[in-house]
Amino acid sequence: MKKLVILIFLLGFGNVQAQNFDTRILQSINSQDTKYDKIWLGVTNSATPISIVSPLSLYAMGYFHYLPKGKENAYATAGSLAINSILTFGLKWSIQRERPFANNPNIYKKTQAGSYSFPSGHTSTAFATATSLTLAYPKWYVAVPAYAWASAVGYSRMHLGVHYPSDVLAGAIIGTLSSFVAFKLNQKLAK
Repeated sequence: MKKLVILIFLLGFGNVQAQNFDTRILQSINSQDTKYDKIWLGVTNSATPISIVSPLSLYAMGYFHYLPKGKENAYATAGSLAINSILTFGLKWSIQRERPFANNPNIYKKTQAGSYSFPSGHTSTAFATATSLTLAYPKWYVAVPAYAWASAVGYSRMHLGVHYPSDVLAGAIIGTLSSFVAFKLNQKLAK
């Protein structure tokens, strides 16, 4: 019983310390300064359109240029976005973490935010797209801009005050893993 009480205390204390660390990092990124807000808002708003256009573009390249891998990559990319959405929204509704601006008056909300904070849906979508494009075309000139864009989307969510760093990190992991799972499933189905 004593060990259980100690474990519960440590988990609670660790969670509080992690939350404080998360908040301190967020406060260093998010500020009242509005100088770059329009840029970061544009980056954040690019996540959904780019993610929708990516599988459509891959499919079109496969269809019009008779590249069978193009269609296959389009299906895998669409699958990764579907898996990502299910995981992200399932976690959001099961964990129900409040947005950072709801708990802290020092966090400045600079854009609209949906339901819950953990994990970041914009970030997970961007990383699912970046990973899918990189798996489809494993070249540095695909991977570097794709991951730079996905990272910028994650940063923008913090700059705009709607996500903690841990939300963004979790979103990046979920998006990346969703793509790997979708591409593996697509390979098995193609056989």
